[in-house]
Amino acid sequence: MHANMQVIMHVNIYMIIHKRMIYKKEETLTLGLVDGMQDENILEDSFNIKRPLAMRALRRSNIRKKIAEYLFEISPSCSYTSEIAYNVGATSSNVIGALRGMNSRYREEESLIALNLVEEKSGGKNIRLYALTDFGKEIIDSIKSR
Repeated sequence: MHANMQVIMHVNIYMIIHKRMIYKKEETLTLGLVDGMQDENILEDSFNIKRPLAMRALRRSNIRKKIAEYLFEISPSCSYTSEIAYNVGATSSNVIGALRGMNSRYREEESLIALNLVEEKSGGKNIRLYALTDFGKEIIDSIKSR
């Protein structure tokens, strides 16, 4: 980001209240004028908040973990839903749920895209491609090194 720019962040704050129940609070923060170094610190703080949530989401869903690991293997290439499904041994609907969220089975706030592990790219007319983000690579790398 450029120096001396107003930063407005939409932050998802998660509070664990009781076993298996997560309550989500969304806030928009206006941080005012900041320099480039502070921008990096803000982004790092955001990733520090998402890191444990991402690890938890991957532990809770074998499909999410397999998708992230598959995208890690083919990185920096992208893949589309049915190809991912074929390679991880899942249905396309389960892959879409893990990537974007779907009803109560795959919560949107725990989806790979919402956690910034995966990014969606347009591959032309009605084609969505998915690739692992740098943050996603860092998380999967740390899982593999354990």
